[in-house]
Amino acid sequence: MNTQRRALLAIVPALAGAAALAGCGFQLRGSDGSAAIPFKTIYLTLPDTSPLGVELRRNLRGRGVNIVADRQGAEAVIEALAETRDRVVQSLNTQGRIRELALLYRLRFRILDRTGKELLVPTDITLKRIVTYNESQAVAKEKEEELLYRDMQSDLVQQVLRRLSALNPA
Repeated sequence: MNTQRRALLAIVPALAGAAALAGCGFQLRGSDGSAAIPFKTIYLTLPDTSPLGVELRRNLRGRGVNIVADRQGAEAVIEALAETRDRVVQSLNTQGRIRELALLYRLRFRILDRTGKELLVPTDITLKRIVTYNESQAVAKEKEEELLYRDMQSDLVQQVLRRLSALNPA
């Protein structure tokens, strides 16, 4: 009887936690972890050759959104106002050489409806990553920076999509 009581006492907290989550209205997003986009058609002002534009288009299409070539035929317009990548020296060693760099990726954008009304005012997203630097490993550090910028770009796309999915077009 003692082992049954212990087993029951071990299960009760887990059941209580599950009941609390079920009762609070918590719900996971879709199977891919994404929220629905409230627009069927979107026009992007980013160039077709822009790496950010390519990834954003791919993610939107993956969520069932049609990317249109004509601004007039779109329910929403994602207008990129500025996109910049910067490197800023964070710290120097005792010889005055760079020890750490900050990689910055900034996007300023807004979202308009088909009439030109702002659904999302100009919004800035700034991502920052700190990377160590060593002159003797310059090529390897350049490759590391490329990978970090690519990771930041993916993060930036996800943040834009989250803001887009939170809009109410009505």
